[in-house]
Amino acid sequence: MGKGRNKNLVELRDQALLRRYYYWTEIKRLRFDDVYQILSEREFFISIDRIRAIICANIDKLEGMNKSSFKTEKAQFISI
Repeated sequence: MGKGRNKNLVELRDQALLRRYYYWTEIKRLRFDDVYQILSEREFFISIDRIRAIICANIDKLEGMNKSSFKTEKAQFISI
């Protein structure tokens, strides 16, 4: 067993963080600084700097999201 964090769990966390970032910025239309604070202090409990790094590292995935696909994902998520 390797040391450190489980890569699969980190990847799942990062995907969830991107979805939440998209939700707060594009659907709820909050300011970026407010979104970083919400994600940091209420939802993921990691630093704002780490959140920015995750978003920058995965910006290509974020650009592929749109409101219609997000609503589909949300509906599927709730039905589970």
